Amino acid sequence: MRFVYPIVIALALVFTANVEAQTMQWPPTDYFVQSLVDDIPAIMDSYHPESGRFGTEPWVCGDQNVIYPLAVAWSYEHPDNPYYHSEELLEAIGKGGLKLVAEQDEKGMWRFDKKDGSYWGQIHMPWTYSRWIRAYDLVGEALPEDIRETWEEGLLLGFGEMAKDYPQAGVHNIPTHRAMALYIAGECFGNEEWKEKARQFMPKVVEAQDPVGFWSEHSGPVVGYNFVYIDALGVYYAYSKDPVVLDALERASRFHASVLWPDGSYTSAVDERQIYHGGVRVGDVGFAHTPEGRGYILAQLDRYGADEGKLISADAAATFLLYSTDGEVIMPDELGEDGVVMIGDGDALVRTGDEWSWAMSGYAAEVSNSRWIQDRHNLVEVFHDELGVVAGGGNTKLQPYWSTFTVGDPTQLYHTPGDESPDFTPDIDLLWVPTEGAVSHDGAETLLTATYGDVECSVAMRANDGLLELTYRAPAGQRVEGHLPLMMRGSKLQLATGETLRITEEPLELSSEQIGDWFIYSDLKVTVPDGCWLKWPARHHNPYTKDGHSSLGHAKLVVVMPFEDTAERTITFEHTPPPPFEGIEFDARTLPVEHSEGAYTKTLDGLGSQLLGGAQVGDWLTFTLPPIEAGRYELLGDFVLADVYGIVAVEVDGERVGDEFDTYWTDIDSSGEIHSFGEVELDEGQHTITMRIVGKNEAATNQIASVKRWLLRPID
Repeated sequence: MRFVYPIVIALALVFTANVEAQTMQWPPTDYFVQSLVDDIPAIMDSYHPESGRFGTEPWVCGDQNVIYPLAVAWSYEHPDNPYYHSEELLEAIGKGGLKLVAEQDEKGMWRFDKKDGSYWGQIHMPWTYSRWIRAYDLVGEALPEDIRETWEEGLLLGFGEMAKDYPQAGVHNIPTHRAMALYIAGECFGNEEWKEKARQFMPKVVEAQDPVGFWSEHSGPVVGYNFVYIDALGVYYAYSKDPVVLDALERASRFHASVLWPDGSYTSAVDERQIYHGGVRVGDVGFAHTPEGRGYILAQLDRYGADEGKLISADAAATFLLYSTDGEVIMPDELGEDGVVMIGDGDALVRTGDEWSWAMSGYAAEVSNSRWIQDRHNLVEVFHDELGVVAGGGNTKLQPYWSTFTVGDPTQLYHTPGDESPDFTPDIDLLWVPTEGAVSHDGAETLLTATYGDVECSVAMRANDGLLELTYRAPAGQRVEGHLPLMMRGSKLQLATGETLRITEEPLELSSEQIGDWFIYSDLKVTVPDGCWLKWPARHHNPYTKDGHSSLGHAKLVVVMPFEDTAERTITFEHTPPPPFEGIEFDARTLPVEHSEGAYTKTLDGLGSQLLGGAQVGDWLTFTLPPIEAGRYELLGDFVLADVYGIVAVEVDGERVGDEFDTYWTDIDSSGEIHSFGEVELDEGQHTITMRIVGKNEAATNQIASVKRWLLRPID
């Protein structure tokens, strides 16, 4: 086919002082091959040869995206790739494309269905078309003639329709991705007009990029969707070698390095499209064409755990294998001074520290009536090196209690559950987004100034001896309210009054008298100024569901600060981990395990637990403990709670101990719940602990279970 694989040359890395030496070199070809190969069995397990579809019911066109990594596995010759020229893969790829043709309408569109059963209209789905045409480029000549001709009919139909929109299409993430695919289609089918249309469109994409290195879809940065632009420009460059995109890719690499938290996740304070999502995003192939981008990928792979054997997806690995280019590697410098990075001219700031880090956004924009463009109102985000993001977490709509400040009556702005077409710009007596904003940094303090009409408010932040101080200021008596939205950290709330509450879906409002001077929310201690109160849950309006509904896991516990008779409120954060367990701890993920037939088990590193999946009542998961000293112990289990988890009983060496424990909660609570199963007498040596499913809460939707630790406390 027409694409030429890049020559693979291992290069010595250039390191900077703030990045530990890495064992992985650029390009890490063997790692990418391993990631690709490792995913192929699961992809093939999802294949239905009678229809050619992949994935689970209900089928959506995106399920067929996997024909692209399958095509790379079929075509990429490497000693560690057993799928090179596999007839089984080629047959599945061919039938996978036939399924796409069969589902096209007269314009080459597919139904835009989602797995939740919702239908979003007809679409030339860009992610599917780009992968289909790349698969054709790799395997087209090897397909049986009748299958190849059917593929070509479908591809020519779809790209013929899409080509009509170029080069005049407006710059957005979807048209950019389609333009990349159109160029490849032009290359595959010898259509110079299509290639020229794409070539004329891409400079518009470059011109639309902010000098700071991001693209905007309303006002200010998008972060997550930047990857769509970067990926599209990166694949386009691999085919076209058009140098017009290289400067944009370099700027994008620098921008993304500047908005990272120390754990490799992204701050969402500056993002106009998406709320915070944890985890490390390694990057797309657009990063692989500049020295700064290659260094970014290697630094993110290090945070991701690639050196410890954690693999990326087959789709990402396939793209890196095919389209990465070689050259100099520059690891990310420590940006700014003393960990402080200013974005734009006082538009936003990210400060990273040893314990506390924070971001502040001064981007201001009018509220959009589009469900996709979020209100720029949640301007402060806080990260702790052990707890992760604890406050902020991005922007939403129709939710004034996520607003750093409001002026007016916040109860007037709300979403009616089930409403699929709400008015996002209601004419009400409330300002909930700033009309102006700016960020500055002086010494150890960062200052955000935000103006709401003619009312000026501010937030100052500084770290001090393990504490983080947040000082909110606003003129008294002008109907101003400050809000500090905290990330959902579990189901338990410990109050200074001595009371411990379990929060649920039920609304909760607590006055400062009910709370006391402080509360602890999963190891985060928060002081509460007199006159302030707590509100739960302040829900996220999810743009990806038609009626805006979202899980409780994205709701916020909000510290509400009225400014009726004061002009200043100070809140402090402190990390207060529980005291060390006085006994023996066993991480459930590290113990040898066996499970009942028909069930399965896997480690959930994101939750820190071992899962018993596919379980019915009676199924079990048995852990073998290392040898211990003889004695009498209290046995405790540290469980994850969730709405799909069941009631468990525990056995030691096959004998039932203690009471049953219901691991149900209305959402995922990874903070855990420690339950005592009573006293056990253990001989010296090895022992087994069995977790058995014995039922489920009537509100639960399944009866699986997940345990983090087993604990033995010696009894004198």
